[in-house]
Amino acid sequence: MVKAACSSPSSSPVTIMVTPGGKGTGDRSIGLTSPIPRASASNNPNSPLSSRGPRRTSLSGGNRRSSGGGRYCSMSVEDPAADMSSEFVNYTVHIPPTPDHQTVFASQESMPEEDEDDAMKKGNIHTRSFISGTIFTGGFNSVTRGHVIDCLMDRTNTVKKPGLVCWMKGCDEKAVQGRCECGFKICRDCYIDCITGGGGHCPGCKEPYKDINDEEDDDEEEEEDEDEAKPLPQMPDSKLDKRLSLVRSFKAQNQPPDFDHTRWLFETKGTYGYGNAVWPKDGYGVGSGANGNGYEQPPDFGERSKRPLTRKVSVSAAILSPYRLLIVMRLVALGLFLTWRIRHPNREAMWLWGMSTTCEIWFAFSWLLDQLPKLCPVNRITDLTVLKERFESPNLRNPKGRSDLPGIDVFVSTADPEKEPPLVTANTILSILAIDYPVEKLACYLSDDGGALLTFEALAETASFARTWVPFCRKHNIEPRNPEAYFGQKRNFLKNKVRLDFVRERRRVKREYDEFKVRINSLPESIRRRSDAYNAHEELRAKKKQMEMGGNLAEPVKVPKATWMSDGSHWPGTWASGETDHSRGDHAGIIQAMLAPPNAEPVYGAEADSDNLIETTEVDIRLPMLVYVSREKRPGYDHNKKAGAMNALVRTSAIMSNGPFILNLDCDHYIYNSVALREGMCFMLDRGGDRICYVQFPQRFEGIDPNDRYANHNTVFFDVSMRALDGLQGPMYVGTGCIFRRTALYGFSPPRATEHHGWFGKKKVKLSLRKPKAAKKDDEVALPINGEFNEEDDDGDIESLLLPKRFGNSNSFVASIPVAEYQGRLLQDLQGKGKNSRPAGSLAVPREPLDAATVSEAISVISCFYEDKTEWGKRVGWIYGSVTEDVVTGYRMHNRGWRSIYCVTKRDAFRGTAPINLTDRLHQVLRWATGSVEIFFSRNNALFASPRMKFLQRVAYFNVGMYPFTSLFLIVYCILPAVSLFSGHFIVQSLDITFLIFLLAITLTLCMLALLEIKWSSITLHEWWRNEQFWLIGGTSAHPAAVLQGLLKVIAGVDISFTLTSKSATPEDGDDEFADLYVVKWSFLMVPPITIMMVNLIAIAVGVARTLYSPFPQWSKLVGGVFFSFWVLCHLYPFAKGLMGRRGKVPTIVFVWSGLLSIIVSLLWVYINPPSGREEYTRFQFP
Repeated sequence: MVKAACSSPSSSPVTIMVTPGGKGTGDRSIGLTSPIPRASASNNPNSPLSSRGPRRTSLSGGNRRSSGGGRYCSMSVEDPAADMSSEFVNYTVHIPPTPDHQTVFASQESMPEEDEDDAMKKGNIHTRSFISGTIFTGGFNSVTRGHVIDCLMDRTNTVKKPGLVCWMKGCDEKAVQGRCECGFKICRDCYIDCITGGGGHCPGCKEPYKDINDEEDDDEEEEEDEDEAKPLPQMPDSKLDKRLSLVRSFKAQNQPPDFDHTRWLFETKGTYGYGNAVWPKDGYGVGSGANGNGYEQPPDFGERSKRPLTRKVSVSAAILSPYRLLIVMRLVALGLFLTWRIRHPNREAMWLWGMSTTCEIWFAFSWLLDQLPKLCPVNRITDLTVLKERFESPNLRNPKGRSDLPGIDVFVSTADPEKEPPLVTANTILSILAIDYPVEKLACYLSDDGGALLTFEALAETASFARTWVPFCRKHNIEPRNPEAYFGQKRNFLKNKVRLDFVRERRRVKREYDEFKVRINSLPESIRRRSDAYNAHEELRAKKKQMEMGGNLAEPVKVPKATWMSDGSHWPGTWASGETDHSRGDHAGIIQAMLAPPNAEPVYGAEADSDNLIETTEVDIRLPMLVYVSREKRPGYDHNKKAGAMNALVRTSAIMSNGPFILNLDCDHYIYNSVALREGMCFMLDRGGDRICYVQFPQRFEGIDPNDRYANHNTVFFDVSMRALDGLQGPMYVGTGCIFRRTALYGFSPPRATEHHGWFGKKKVKLSLRKPKAAKKDDEVALPINGEFNEEDDDGDIESLLLPKRFGNSNSFVASIPVAEYQGRLLQDLQGKGKNSRPAGSLAVPREPLDAATVSEAISVISCFYEDKTEWGKRVGWIYGSVTEDVVTGYRMHNRGWRSIYCVTKRDAFRGTAPINLTDRLHQVLRWATGSVEIFFSRNNALFASPRMKFLQRVAYFNVGMYPFTSLFLIVYCILPAVSLFSGHFIVQSLDITFLIFLLAITLTLCMLALLEIKWSSITLHEWWRNEQFWLIGGTSAHPAAVLQGLLKVIAGVDISFTLTSKSATPEDGDDEFADLYVVKWSFLMVPPITIMMVNLIAIAVGVARTLYSPFPQWSKLVGGVFFSFWVLCHLYPFAKGLMGRRGKVPTIVFVWSGLLSIIVSLLWVYINPPSGREEYTRFQFP
């Protein structure tokens, strides 16, 4: 043992102990103990994390495990029951491995040798590691702590790599892979025995071996070394083929510039990954081969690379051409109509004419803003077969055919378990874990912004049930993979099922899911009882201590009412009592890896028995990584609601998994189509995909009443407007169901962009933004390609110095940026010879395991003060300052020149819930409209957009900020018919034939446009009409309130706060699924529509009575006024029906009072304004 001490100017001395470790491996570990006041060890210059690379490799717990990879440190938890109030944090720093010293990844360790066979038989493969059994907490002025749950670090047995041992009974030699297609692993000696004495049959599948020949020895030696890279022959004239790429390693960024990492790999036979080695055609011979240089020419993959992953399908010209022609015709008709209205005023009622004409001009302008972006609608289709061939098939650079798809991090956000039921969130998580995407490339993060123990324990139950549900879905190809939605389907579940054990296993899984629901629903009561019991015990202990100290027993003992976890420790998040450091806005940051990262190789289960509900011998039972995250919250900090929570997940995931693509979902939006991610990735990975910032999927909803009373499906927006925007620069981001490119979220510019100058953007200028000289503007940030800038320019040094200022002081996060950029590149076959591409097979390498130091670093980046003096929320991540942060975030990306794609799948990609209650729906629309007003009065207004945004795209974004102001004119126009009937005047002096023709032309063109939109968008006429009705309902209720609130915020600085939209829980058997539809909740938003309805009803009665009693009835004015009043009432009919509550339950007195009120108002009007010549009949005299 070597012991040394060194001192630091900024901290107390650090003790370093070097001890031999491992068993014959020469492994060394350095135990390092240092007092640090903060959670982030990497930000301390004396911490070993300050110089470690961008990636992590393994962990070190109380029982030491060997690990490999780059430099790192990890927390060492020796005793879970030790006092956690110590100011010291223990770290274990590992020396990097060398080619001669290759250690075992912690996440790839198998079980103890003596227990492996039993575990394989029972299917108990999912053994939790130290990481998945530890809650990590930390934050402001606190030390990062790891609380071990259930003491899961008991294994001290020697471990070995799984799947590399011969499966023959009594043999423990190293197995050779690829002998048989069934996957039965057998060593060389046993294989020869089977060939010579076993008839040449495989012991597993009993089928004969296919590769038996006379050169068995040579073949065995080649197969044994198939994963090792051949050393590079010393040939002065040899040149590598241009289609083969040698990739610079991200793990050795601290090597000197002249260090040739690729040469080191070849000379040491190291394996950096598949795709970096050039195999000689005939062993190591020089001069052989078809071209005489000793190398085999790679196969021609040109045909495969030319096949596109996606295809754009334009709308039929037979529909689109008349559609565009009708837009022009209606625009001309509107112009002629408004010209006639202005030139023919109503001299008898100028005030009525002026108000009506002003409203009509605004409506024409609003219609034009809404209609122009719809000129170029498109449809898109994907080819999943080409995706599988290109990224999951064996090739020269990926001989094993491992998945070469990039990783995806899935974000799920929740804030309040009372308004967002944990069972709904649990079903969403289960649908994500069971998605059809490579398991090792997927990671799921749940953001609990409320820090509730209920959500935490519900997620733990979900992770446990996923071990049964996910293999069941994979085995039987279940759709949808949300258990609540699947078991609640009212259709034949046996359709297309051919396995004989399906019914039996479905019954077992259904019973297990019912028990799972009971456990989830009983968690609130269980937590309350547990906490009450522990708190009562703490009070007794405090009383006993008070008696021992001789205190006054009459004085009450103050014991905090804590919330307790199941292992008898305090929950570090929010308590029900709301104590200091444990309230909704004041608690520590929490990270818990519920499911550790899986192995790279498939793991198959066991036969059904008492421990396994289903047979999984042919099913991969691995599960994706699942992480619980609750960011730190402290008083005095603006946490920026959902946008702040999403940015915390971006930073956490960058350190823990760093998937180059991110999918964000609301907690009530589950994956309905298991291949949805693959379809989205087709756009990202196809030619030109490096310019795409996100792929937006349409939102589809369940649990909505069949008549869709309040237009909850919103199909006109998702199937008409969004499809049309896809033909421009791309659809808007709508908050959920969207796959992002991580580097686009970081605020970087696309590799290429087009600027539009001149009238309507006709003049186009193409830019290449990956050149450092092309990015000189203040708002321009070009993404460095692994830090490689022009040596003659100092921009590279400047950019590297600005990165911490932009992204914060986490070195690990900054180092992860070029890794994410590289993994998100296109393949070389698609991109060409440029360096902005990656070779095929470069991502078909195992993901490095998770360690405690990585989680500790992730804790530091979710602290409440991390974003101070950075660009998070300003340029980086989700943008702050608006309640509709989704629209602003998408706008910023489009403004930098990125494109987006609208992916409409044949089977809905995602499904969620929507508020079917009238009040909840109005408050939802109010929040959206308020965000639009904020956008209009901010620098995000499309009037200030850059030239990189297309003209029609700019018009669409301008309409987003403008549409709430239409409500002011709409309210006036809805009252004008009533005013016309009351006053006896109309908006025109007389119903001229010209006026009627213009009115008819405008109406007919509107109807024909609606029919053509229905034709090319595949919506129904009923959906279009519901959208028109709710446009007027929202325009007379929520939109005016939004304009008022927006003006108050801009002028007076009044902050706007909204309550979370309640998510409907799953109805129990026998409950009314649409019960919320008939619940009447009073809101101030209902006042304007009710007033408009009453005024128009009374006006109709007054107008009819006056005309009937008049000696000279003016029927034309009555018809005009009644027609427009009836138009208003037809649009408000769903609103009136919502006020009536449940159908058939309207009291009779409502109709009686309505009739009496109409009669009384009519008589009063006749008395006030009697018909001429009939005064004697209307005089009132006392008898």
